[in-house]
Amino acid sequence: MILLRRLLGDVLRRQRQRQGRTLREVSSSARVSLGYLSEVERGQKEASSELLSAICDALDVRMSELMREVSDELALTELAQSAAATPSESVPTPVRPMLGSVSVTGVPPERVTIKAPAEAVDVVAA
Repeated sequence: MILLRRLLGDVLRRQRQRQGRTLREVSSSARVSLGYLSEVERGQKEASSELLSAICDALDVRMSELMREVSDELALTELAQSAAATPSESVPTPVRPMLGSVSVTGVPPERVTIKAPAEAVDVVAA
């Protein structure tokens, strides 16, 4: 089962780490307790829209950018799960218009590599 809160937390953590910032710095800027922000990043707590807005402001990231990245992660996770469920069949799935169309054939279900323009993303089926 895909947990949206876990994907959201992963994306928030990556955004923070890209900036080289600590949990303490972001929690202070967002006026959110350090422990709660940590739980959100680990996917243990659901963040309200108000909390997400405060965290995005603290990270200087648009919420639409955050949600787009979460949406991409979700699409890749769903694709990996589809490939794991039917490893012998082709699974054509439009991930997003910017990624184009992807098909997976004859690949062991444990590891699927999805090549997108300018990057390759490794997806490991859980």
